[in-house]
Amino acid sequence: MKKYFKNIVWVLLALLGALAFSTIALSRNESINAVWFITAAVCIYMIAYRFYASWIAAKVLVIDEHRKTPALRLQNDKDFIPTDKWIVFGHHFAAIAGPGPLVGPTLAAQFGYLPGMLWILIGAVLGGAVQDMTTLFFSTRRNGKSLGQMARDEIGVIGGTASLIGTFLIMVILIAVLGLVVVNAMKHSPWATSTVAATIPIAIFIGIYLRSIRTGRVLEASLIGFGLLLLAVFAGGLIDHSQTLRTYFDHDSLTLAWAIIFYGFAAAVLPVWLLLAPRDYLSTFVKLGTVIVLAVAIITLQPEIKMPALTQFTDGTGPIFGGSLFPFVFITIACGSISGFHSLIASGTTPKLLDNEKYIPMIGYGAMLLESFVAIMALIAATVLEPGIFFAINSPVGVVGSEAVDAIQKINSWGFKVTVEEMELLAKNMGETSLFARTGGAPSLAVGMANIFGKAFGTNLLAMWYHFAIMFEAIFILTTLDAGTRVGRFMLQDMIGNIYPKFGQTSWMPSIILSSAIVVSCWGYFLYIGVIDPNGGVNILWPLFGIANQMLAAIALSVGTGILIKSNKLKYAWVTGLPLIWLIIVTTTAAYQKIFSQDIRVGFLAAARNLTDKINTGLIEDSKISITHQLIFNQKLDAFITLFLLIILWTVVIDMLRISFFKKN
Repeated sequence: MKKYFKNIVWVLLALLGALAFSTIALSRNESINAVWFITAAVCIYMIAYRFYASWIAAKVLVIDEHRKTPALRLQNDKDFIPTDKWIVFGHHFAAIAGPGPLVGPTLAAQFGYLPGMLWILIGAVLGGAVQDMTTLFFSTRRNGKSLGQMARDEIGVIGGTASLIGTFLIMVILIAVLGLVVVNAMKHSPWATSTVAATIPIAIFIGIYLRSIRTGRVLEASLIGFGLLLLAVFAGGLIDHSQTLRTYFDHDSLTLAWAIIFYGFAAAVLPVWLLLAPRDYLSTFVKLGTVIVLAVAIITLQPEIKMPALTQFTDGTGPIFGGSLFPFVFITIACGSISGFHSLIASGTTPKLLDNEKYIPMIGYGAMLLESFVAIMALIAATVLEPGIFFAINSPVGVVGSEAVDAIQKINSWGFKVTVEEMELLAKNMGETSLFARTGGAPSLAVGMANIFGKAFGTNLLAMWYHFAIMFEAIFILTTLDAGTRVGRFMLQDMIGNIYPKFGQTSWMPSIILSSAIVVSCWGYFLYIGVIDPNGGVNILWPLFGIANQMLAAIALSVGTGILIKSNKLKYAWVTGLPLIWLIIVTTTAAYQKIFSQDIRVGFLAAARNLTDKINTGLIEDSKISITHQLIFNQKLDAFITLFLLIILWTVVIDMLRISFFKKN
C-alpha cells in the first residue's frame, strides 16, 4: 500500500512537471508567470534524481558502500581526510558554483527566456549532473586522481598527455576569468570587500573549532559560522557608511588582484580542513540562503516574465554578444547546464574528502541540480526586468553609443521601450550614478534580484539589496577560485609526477609549495593582464571562458565513456556518450566560428583584421593606436588558444575511441 502511494505521488509529480514544462515551451505572445519556471525545475530535478541518478548508481557505476574510499585508505590530515557528507556537499557545491550559473543565463536572455530555460533543465539532468557524478566515481575508485591523470592512465600516452596539458591550460584560463570577475565585483566596494575578507578568518575559526575545540559538532559549528557570516554582512554595511573604516577596504583593481593571488596561494598550501573546506562550506549557507529566499519571494510575488520567449536576436545580431542561437546559447549558459570545471573538482578535492561511495549521487548529481536551480533563479531575475532596461544595462557603448539619449533611441528601435528618466530613477534607487552599459551580466542580475527582494521586503531598501546582490555574486565566485587553485596544484603534481614520482606525492611539502606557486603565477599573470587592460579585461578572457569550459566537459565525458567501454559496459556507454557527442558538435562549431567567421563581432581574426585596416586607413586616433595594437594582439591570441584547445579535444576523442575499441579487441 505504501509503495502504491509512493508511485501515485511520483506520477502526479511527473504530470505537474510536464504541465509546467509544456506551458513554458508552448507559450507565445502571452504573459507567463515565473512560478511555472520553478515548478518545472523542481519537478524535473526530483524525478531525475530519484530515477535517473539512482539507476546510474546501481546499474552503470555499481556503487559499493562497503568499499573503503581514498579518504579512509590514504588519510594524511592534509588532503585525504574523511569528512562529514554535508560538509563535503557544501564544499563541492561552493567550489563548482561560480559565475557561470549567475552570469551565463543572464547574458543568454538576449535570445529570450525559452532557449536558456530549456537548455538549463535538459542539459543539467542528462549532461552536467551525469558528468559530475561519473567523474567523482571514477576518481574515487582511482585514489582521487585528477581528470588529466585518469585520462593518461586510461586512454593512453597521446590522449592522456593532451588531456593533461589541455585541462591544465583550461584551468588557468578559467581561474583567471573567475579572479577578474571577483575583482570587478569588489572594486571600490568596501561593503563587498570587507564582507568577503571576513569570511576567511571566520572559516579558519570554524576549521579549528571542528577539529580541536568541539570535534565533530557539525551542526553547532554551522550555526556559529552562519551567525558570524550574517554579522559580517551587517558589519560590511556599517563599514561602507563609515568614512574612516571604508578607506581600509576601498581598493582599485590591481590591489585586489594581488590580494586574490596571495589568497589563492594560501588556499592551495594550507591544510584543507583549516581554510578551504570550512570556508566553502560556510559560503554555501550564504549562497543557498539567498537562492532559497529568492525562490520564496518569487513564489510569493508571482512576477510576470517580461522578456519574450524568443527575440529577434536569435539570428546572431544581438547587442550583448555576437553569434546565433546555435551554438552560442549553449556556450553562454555553460555552468548552468554542463561545466567542465566541475570535473576538475570532482576529480580534485571532493574524492579526497568522501568517506563513503554511497554519497556520490547526492554530491555528484545533486550538487549539479542545485547549481542548475541557481541558473533558473538568475534567468528569472533577468527576465522579470523590462527588456528595455535589460538591454540598456547590458549593451556596450560600442553598440548603443556613449550618450544616454543615443542608447535609448537605439534600444527603442529594437522594439523595447525604455526612457532616459526610467534609467536615471533606477540608478538612483540602486545607489549608482548610472546603469547604462554596465556589461557583464552581474549588474543586471543584481538589479533583478534587488527588484524582487525590494517588492518582497521593502522598496526603500533597494540600494542595500543591490549591493547585497553584488556581494553575493563575489562570494559565489571566490569559492570556485580557491578550490580551483588547489585542484590546479593537484593537476600539476600529477603531470610532473610522471617524470619525477616524488613530486607526484600530493602531500610532500616542497612539491606543494612549488606547484602552488607555479599555478598561482600562471593564472595570476592572465589576471594581471586582464586588470591592466584598458577595456576592462573581460574582452580578453571572457570569449574563451565558455568554449574552454565546454571543451573541458567534452574531455571529461570522453574519459568517462572510455572507462565504461574498457570496463565491458559498452551497453551503458550512451549515458556519457550522448552528451559527449552533443558537446563535440557544439564546441567544434563555436570554435570554428570564433576563429574563421567574417563577422567582426564573432570572429577573432576578422576583428583583428578590421582593427588593422582602421589603423592603416587613419581611422584610429594617434593616442589610441597603442591600445588598438594591444587589442589586435589579444584577438589573435584568443584565436590561437581556441585552435589549440580544439586540437586537444579532438586528439583526446580520437585516442579514446582508438584505445577503447581497437586496442581492447
